[in-house]
Amino acid sequence: MVTNSLRTAFDEASKLPEDEQEAFAAWILEELESDRRWIEAFANSQDTLEKLANEALEDFRSGRVSELMT
Repeated sequence: MVTNSLRTAFDEASKLPEDEQEAFAAWILEELESDRRWIEAFANSQDTLEKLANEALEDFRSGRVSELMT
């Protein structure tokens, strides 16, 4: 199912010259692939992220961190 907003965007894009339509389509497909790769990377890194978060909390609790100066 296509939302009204997406349909409107595609309708507007269809009014562009063919080369711009091709560039627009390539950009959308690249963005979708990039999103898919990020989702996959995060899904496959939960153990690593949890380990890093636990290490950061331990450093904080033990006083091994300092405030950043802005």
